[in-house]
Amino acid sequence: MFESRRRSLLQALNSKYIYGRVPLLHTLVFLLEMAAVSLLVQKFNIAYARRPLLTTMITNAILGGVADTTAQTLTSFRRRQALRHASQMEVFDLDRKSPIDTPLDQSTRDLPPPFDFERMTRFMSFGFLWAVIQYQWYGFLSRSFPITKGGAATMSALKRVAFDQFIAAPVGLALFFTFMTVAEGGGRRAVGRKFQDVFLPALKANYILWPAIQIVNFRLMPLQFQIPLVSSIGIAWTAYLSLTNAADEE
Repeated sequence: MFESRRRSLLQALNSKYIYGRVPLLHTLVFLLEMAAVSLLVQKFNIAYARRPLLTTMITNAILGGVADTTAQTLTSFRRRQALRHASQMEVFDLDRKSPIDTPLDQSTRDLPPPFDFERMTRFMSFGFLWAVIQYQWYGFLSRSFPITKGGAATMSALKRVAFDQFIAAPVGLALFFTFMTVAEGGGRRAVGRKFQDVFLPALKANYILWPAIQIVNFRLMPLQFQIPLVSSIGIAWTAYLSLTNAADEE
């Protein structure tokens, strides 16, 4: 009984748009996530002082959810526009072929892909678990290449960036695609196909975006804000990974 009502509610929400363009359910999920982000920002310093690792894990999970919600919203918007264009073209073709009106089932044609809560949960779970490795890794970089006053600070930051990009970046991407594929029910072959199709393009994109950001991050940001900064800027990056991961499944 509860499950049928839940499905009916989700189906009704998935069929609604804001101004005919933005899916309502996606927007509601995004607003809830932003409310969680706002609360987290207010409590971050106190929470980090008490439980730094757990605070980092929760921060990563929430921002991972925001990123995937953003990606799903973009996908839904683009598909709706494509479906509406296809429907208009089909009506135009039918009008040319026959004077008899042929009704189209717009209720099914123009619906966006339903919001995938399981996919969002996978992204939040990966962010939550990856934060454990990130926390230890950033601590290692901080101890190994301390930032001191003077010209040596920039060199230490560059060393951190080099280690981060040539070790943590490929490892993180490998773990991400493996985790997502396995969580989606894929086996060894599916993981292999994922690496063959999207790993190298994603790694190249990583090297275009992250080195400059990490230089600023390591050089100027205190340790407790380095992972949150990466996760915040990483909303766009994680959205890109979400779209890349989803596109490979289609």
